[in-house]
Amino acid sequence: MTVAADGLPVVTPAEWAPQKAIWTAWPADPDEWNGDLESPRRDIAALVRALSIAGNKVRLLVNGDEAKASAAAALEGVAELIPAKYGDIWLRDTGPIFAHTGNSRVALRFKTNSWGGKYDLPDDATVGDDVARLADTPVRQFDFVLEGGAVDHDGEGTILATEQTLLNPNRNGWTKEAAEKALAQAFGAKKVIWIDEGLKNDHTDGHIDNIARFVAPARVVCQAPAGPDDPNGEILNAIAASLEKATDAVGRKLDVVRIPGVGLYRNALGEISPASHMNFLIANDVVVVPIYGTATESDALQALQTVFPTRAVVGVSSRGLLGCGEAGGGSFHCITQQEPL
Repeated sequence: MTVAADGLPVVTPAEWAPQKAIWTAWPADPDEWNGDLESPRRDIAALVRALSIAGNKVRLLVNGDEAKASAAAALEGVAELIPAKYGDIWLRDTGPIFAHTGNSRVALRFKTNSWGGKYDLPDDATVGDDVARLADTPVRQFDFVLEGGAVDHDGEGTILATEQTLLNPNRNGWTKEAAEKALAQAFGAKKVIWIDEGLKNDHTDGHIDNIARFVAPARVVCQAPAGPDDPNGEILNAIAASLEKATDAVGRKLDVVRIPGVGLYRNALGEISPASHMNFLIANDVVVVPIYGTATESDALQALQTVFPTRAVVGVSSRGLLGCGEAGGGSFHCITQQEPL
């Protein structure tokens, strides 16, 4: 278990715990978006409005004068705009993970290696420290590579992760035992539930936040194939089978809820994309779910509303964020980082 300088254990709150703010960032470099900043900006603006309507404080990083002006035009009075340097907008992976030590807070910081050396962008290694400073939270640094989207927490010491990401030679070259030791050191993890792999063509090498999510202690949501042409059909069934066999840190068998998946989704280049309803963001009084104009989205939203009866479940288009080619590749959970109370 990780222990702070004051002798207290480090606790990583679950995402459904009360939040002080949500951090995200505004797309600023057209080269990172195939020259099209309008599409991802439109999706992010809709996300921010959905969060704000539910009473959430959104702190939006803006990189450069043009980004600041365009964000102000779209969201002034809706989000707090904060000038900052960042490579791209994937703050789930490059930002800090906020945790508690007793009544104090700490920002857990990890090394970044550009998602296994694939997307080397300026300021990705430093934006997490900047967010922690802006949040007036002391930093604890760890000497290993970890992206926030690679781990999902139940708030009680259980972590979900994929072998495809955490055991990948392009990260730390960990064995399972080494990974579990590192997660215990950083988060106080008592149990890691391992899934083999994530979605096809995922830029992140199979991040867990695109395939399976804790929604309450001992309760996990994952997807079911949308039809016989679902390119991830076998993967989705294997994920559910693994979760149904698993127990959490205190020995409880998981309650596994399956919702309709996105199914076959091709981007503007005709590529099969890792579109997923699992990349939702849990915030105060609302859950914002990425949708893609597919036949199953209404059923997926209804199923998630049953999972989150005390929160509004809002579907927001994420096609611009998903992008195509080397651009995009993620959604609302990927671009945000919650700051708990």
